[in-house]
Amino acid sequence: MSNPAPPPRLDHLPNGAHHLLVDGIPHLLRAAELNNSSLSSARYMKDIWPNLVEGNVNTVLGSVSWEQIEPDEGEYEFGELDEVLRGAREWGLKVVLLWFGAYKNAMSTYAPRWVKRDSKRFPRARTTSQSGQTQVCDALTVFSDNLVQSDARAFARLMAHLHEVDRGYTVIMVQVENEVGLLGDSRDRSGVANAVFEAPVPTDLIEALRRDWEILRPSLRERLGKFGESDFHASPPPATATWEQAFGKSTATDELFMAYHFAKYVEQVASTGKKEHLVPLYANAWLHSPPDPVANTPDSDNAQGGIDGSGAGAGAGAGSDPKPNPVGGGSEPGVYPSGGPVPGMLDIWQVFAPSLSFLSPDIYTADYLDTCRSYSHRGQTLFIPEQRRDEYGALRIWAAIGTYGAIGCSPFGIDTIDPTATPFTEHYQLLKKVAPLILSARTSGLETYGFWFDRFEAGESDPSPTHTVRMGEWQLGIERAHVFGHPSPGYGMVIQQDPDRFLLIGEGFQVSFKSTNPDSVFTGILSFEEKEVDPANPESGELRTLRLMNGDETRAGKHVVMPSRDPDYGDFFICITIPARTRIAECSVYSLTE
Repeated sequence: MSNPAPPPRLDHLPNGAHHLLVDGIPHLLRAAELNNSSLSSARYMKDIWPNLVEGNVNTVLGSVSWEQIEPDEGEYEFGELDEVLRGAREWGLKVVLLWFGAYKNAMSTYAPRWVKRDSKRFPRARTTSQSGQTQVCDALTVFSDNLVQSDARAFARLMAHLHEVDRGYTVIMVQVENEVGLLGDSRDRSGVANAVFEAPVPTDLIEALRRDWEILRPSLRERLGKFGESDFHASPPPATATWEQAFGKSTATDELFMAYHFAKYVEQVASTGKKEHLVPLYANAWLHSPPDPVANTPDSDNAQGGIDGSGAGAGAGAGSDPKPNPVGGGSEPGVYPSGGPVPGMLDIWQVFAPSLSFLSPDIYTADYLDTCRSYSHRGQTLFIPEQRRDEYGALRIWAAIGTYGAIGCSPFGIDTIDPTATPFTEHYQLLKKVAPLILSARTSGLETYGFWFDRFEAGESDPSPTHTVRMGEWQLGIERAHVFGHPSPGYGMVIQQDPDRFLLIGEGFQVSFKSTNPDSVFTGILSFEEKEVDPANPESGELRTLRLMNGDETRAGKHVVMPSRDPDYGDFFICITIPARTRIAECSVYSLTE
């Protein structure tokens, strides 16, 4: 029996952009992740599906766990999962399944009972406390052949089942494990881990570092210690060199050690499953964060600190007794999961887990723009599977999608908030209308730029700078929309459709244009039209003109203004600022020379 639909796949475009093809056509994920337990119950999800649709979500992320499908060794249960997928199909939603196998948030709480209880067959990782004593973790050691074989076997059975029952590809991607790594120490101190650490560094790692040296992220090169400082091309470490002999004694070496072995582990699980069912696979990362993160401050280029934002110089090595945050952040390996696919370890994961289509960041406290840049490394696809569900998070998706070409972003915990209470509902409403335009722009290689302007209170300094962007022969100044009262948050993106024509999407901002031609003496706005998607054919993305804008709406010809839907007029008695309506406009500009 042949599949009625082609399998989902990633399309790498010549211009460096990416599409996720679903049913053979580009698909922009208006995604949302459920809380951990939600997808384990079809009855619970009956109340959630309509809320997701009301929230303009088209793709839901939810977990299926090892303990759920293999409660007894070799005996598999998929009935509940089948009911859940049936519900998703009935509501027209796609699903990204999250495999909570041996590792979820760097712990092994989702492993089946028969795994948890058998510590001889499935040994635990160990960390060192401040007193110097080793302690058993609530995590299985990644250095266990029995574990990886059992985990991979269960994952392969899941993928084989999807191949049997999901011929229409309701499930469009699968995440392998969840935020892997080790918490509580910079490396595993169990007996089996120590033996591997004291053995020679694997040849394939040394060869990969030498081969790819020029394209490694600078943060990784700087953290390679002795290896990076030596003339390793002429005289690489001897084949007998241990990890500390090759790289030096540091928490950076410990993290490299863990990253190599976690990547190998996830690769074995992923490659085994990939043989059974072909959909894109990826792994996600619990990111490091500033040592003292302030969640509501704006992003800054230096917010993450350290060589690449990891702050890994101090480390969480033996005797430091770090106190991991149970949900995210941490400035040292072991406070964030050591060995996960964080920015400094991306190269290791990209080389040693090739069955993964890409690696993804879960962004909560880390710098948003820096993270988007980092996870575009080596031209990989950008997808943000977890992020904040509040306004702070919603504003930022426009930069991920508009500037960095993300295939989607996903706020976490969407099922515990009413769709009328989350800003993602209105952002996704707009994104739904303009998705065909964004995807077409990527296909055509058009320049796009996304941005946001954060909310701030009266009396505070504006935390969001003006964006100066060059598109073709024009310099654009993108700033918060002017009002006579207090300015509102803003967000959106600009697409250069033709040399002199631009599509503007969003609200709360204004754009000025300046010709970069040195002979230009004047730049002006030729036309400015508010657009709406043709209601007779909303899926097409075809636009029609709603209003011709000029005069006050261009601040007397100086700016193309995309106002907010509720502008503050302050005490000014002439109401020249109109509220936004469609949040879509098109303008043409011109230049005069002498």
